[in-house]
Amino acid sequence: MSGVVKINITESPETLKTLLSQQKHKRSFERIQALYLLKTGQVETVQHLATVIGRHRTTIQGWLRRYRQGGIPSMLEMGKSSGRPSAIPDWAVERLSEELKSSKGFSSYGEVKNWLEDALGVKANYDVVHKLVRYKLKSKLKLVRRRSSC
Repeated sequence: MSGVVKINITESPETLKTLLSQQKHKRSFERIQALYLLKTGQVETVQHLATVIGRHRTTIQGWLRRYRQGGIPSMLEMGKSSGRPSAIPDWAVERLSEELKSSKGFSSYGEVKNWLEDALGVKANYDVVHKLVRYKLKSKLKLVRRRSSC
């Protein structure tokens, strides 16, 4: 019969149910739930399983492929996206942090941007420098405020 899952699930339904209750993340829960539904015979095809769980058929097939290759530990491995690399490398962030803590400091984010280019050879946009200094390093620039003569 077309679409019927050909997989040998070695764990018992009781073991899978115990694993289900131990899962803390939805993604892990869904993967164990897929095995549990197949093992107990509540679903027979990948398409029906995808409908019950609410995932695409190819996603389910990927989970089952990983289970065949390495069992539950392999199936539960969560990949992490590397994301875009930072415009300012970690070593430069450390140097900037030290410079911000010094008594001299900076009077503007433009000055920080220029310092990064001149002293460290790191080119970054003004917005990147501002977000790094203000939100990631949680630092405020040392600005001289005018006082009233009154």
